[in-house]
Amino acid sequence: MNYEDVTKISNVAKAKSSLLNLHFGKYFLRSIMAGFFVIAAMIFSNVVGTIFSTEAPVWGKLLSACVFSLAVLLISFIGGELFTGNNFVMAFGAFDKQVTWKEVFKVWIISYLGNFIGCVILGLIFVLAGAAGTADYYAAFIPGKLALPTSIMFFKAILCNFFVCLGVLCGIKLKDDAAKVPMIVLCIATFVISGFEHCVANMGNFFVAYLLVPGLSLTAMLRSMAIVTIGNIIGGAIALAWPLRKMSMDE
Repeated sequence: MNYEDVTKISNVAKAKSSLLNLHFGKYFLRSIMAGFFVIAAMIFSNVVGTIFSTEAPVWGKLLSACVFSLAVLLISFIGGELFTGNNFVMAFGAFDKQVTWKEVFKVWIISYLGNFIGCVILGLIFVLAGAAGTADYYAAFIPGKLALPTSIMFFKAILCNFFVCLGVLCGIKLKDDAAKVPMIVLCIATFVISGFEHCVANMGNFFVAYLLVPGLSLTAMLRSMAIVTIGNIIGGAIALAWPLRKMSMDE
């Protein structure tokens, strides 16, 4: 990574911190909108999975993985503050000494809360709209996610955000929109089809599933959220941002 790319990413980190400090309402709304975009992608992905679940489950898994990339595409092209993407961008800025760790954690906390609110609002609307008959689909995979052993859940979360943040990096680095789309789709589809764990996607999935599927454990959901959130932070900040900054060319 050359000096120009280092500067570009660090400038994005500084811009995020500045927006949060100077215009809290705008920043928080951008975080909520990112939650909306994740739910929009989740709806598309899960409905596709539901449609193909009986006749062609393999194709359903592939297609649902690809369409989930809609979330990061919308955030990249329209704008939004995604917690998991901020794990990479803000940590990179801190490793580059352009933002403080206090600024990093402030952005992380506020974007996390905003993403959650966005997921709850649009997720509730989805359920009230009938949820397109996806209750059985949620019942088929949510218990398995909740039952994962702690270590597996944790490492799935690290791998997940490594790929998500690669997609975010492509959105920042690439100048041509036509090049951004396939790269983002490939990065996001990789984590989805591999069954990795994304805390913001889980916010939406768990909330909707809790309303649709009887008997799900709230305690198990909170346990999963805590483990996956920590794993996502490590995947974006330590597994990707730190080595990229260390191997980068200085001016």
